[in-house]
Amino acid sequence: MSAPPPPVADRADPLLLTEPGPGAARCLGLYAKLAAGVTVVTARGEDGPLGMTVSAVTSLSARPPLLLACLRDGSRTLAAARARRAFAVHLLREEQRELAARFASPAATAAERFAGAGTRQVLGVPVLPGALAWSVCLTEDIRRYGDHHLVVGRVAAVHVGGGRPLLWHDRRFRGLAESLPDGTG
Repeated sequence: MSAPPPPVADRADPLLLTEPGPGAARCLGLYAKLAAGVTVVTARGEDGPLGMTVSAVTSLSARPPLLLACLRDGSRTLAAARARRAFAVHLLREEQRELAARFASPAATAAERFAGAGTRQVLGVPVLPGALAWSVCLTEDIRRYGDHHLVVGRVAAVHVGGGRPLLWHDRRFRGLAESLPDGTG
């Protein structure tokens, strides 16, 4: 059996490893140009439901069904997903900007975030009604990278509804505009 390949950083050109790279502000400018669907990730905490707005969520695998969510280091939602080994991902509809803003607010308490939301429990995880789609995931793996953690979840329950997705682009919530066919505008 051969040894696994060295980490990518160990194989990189030594000049690249000593290069300081761009500053955080420039990187954040780049990241702002990435369009992403807006999601709310929820989990069951010791004192009740927890949740946060997340724009870095993606499909990882169809077989087995896996999702990947990037959660901020130190978040209570991350701690609950780790401790309870389960979390839910809600893909929000265009009409849910206020919900996205509420779950993104650092000043909002967990009780304020969930107030009037009418959550229900699916596999012991709080699920929000009205989302474009949602899934409950069993936590498979969590790894820290910089100031966030990659959380891999195996999809255990899923619901897909109708509507149009809420997007995050250039530090603002946006709707999905249909493009015109070439030559019409």
